[in-house]
Amino acid sequence: MAEQPEIETLRRDLDREVGGKRIKTVEVPGSGAIPRHTNKKQFTSLLEGAKINSVLRRDLLLVAKLDTGDALVIDISEGGQVRRHAAKDAVDKATKVVITFTQGGQLRVNDTTGNAELFVVPFDQLTEAVPALADLGFDVLDEAVSWTVFGERILRHRGTKLRALLLDRSVIAGVGPVYADEILHASGLRPDRDISSLSTQEIRRFFRAVVETLHEAAKHRGVTTSDDQYHDLAGKPGGWTAELQVYERDGKACQRCRGVVSKVRLANKAVYLCEACQV
Repeated sequence: MAEQPEIETLRRDLDREVGGKRIKTVEVPGSGAIPRHTNKKQFTSLLEGAKINSVLRRDLLLVAKLDTGDALVIDISEGGQVRRHAAKDAVDKATKVVITFTQGGQLRVNDTTGNAELFVVPFDQLTEAVPALADLGFDVLDEAVSWTVFGERILRHRGTKLRALLLDRSVIAGVGPVYADEILHASGLRPDRDISSLSTQEIRRFFRAVVETLHEAAKHRGVTTSDDQYHDLAGKPGGWTAELQVYERDGKACQRCRGVVSKVRLANKAVYLCEACQV
């Protein structure tokens, strides 16, 4: 699964690599990746001849803004990879879409999970196509947020558990299970703490952990977990993987207090934490 730092890494690379390039041809050798379109021709005809002006990120969606007024939306948050290739490179059997540019080179979307999706929509109708975007919370990689505004927002959810709050996209955009566990460890707070139980000092610590964790992970190009799904445009894994403190480290020593990292169930989901130093 890719979360905000991974998608932001891809966005930055895509904007640099394919921003300003014109699409020559589009092929859809795989199936299942364009369910919103009636057929492959309807999808490809909206892209061929169009120029990618820029690549944006909306929550966990990659949005290529086209000079036609449309947007190519790529969703690989639950699986799939986007790669740059030379046209001569062999096409992997997991390849779902191949975009060839007039200046040479290709962009390929591969997926073995069945979760990757691409679609073309008028840019100004993106929110209608993905209604959840209308209610997004703070996107800390995209906007500066003060801890006081952050605190006021989360205190509207006083009866909510901390981890559930982190996973609520209407409060904080782009956070999934990996960064939820890492943020909570960085803040020294348990995932099952109620928002209402936090002191002012703990809210500030929580806010700092959210901002610093996401920015540091994005700076170092994200994380590749055991599912091996996330790789960057060049096929390289995330550079922040070695910095994980608790996620998928159950049974190992906490690097802060030397306690043992635990894997527990919370709301029927696996959660990683150090029960010795998260309170």
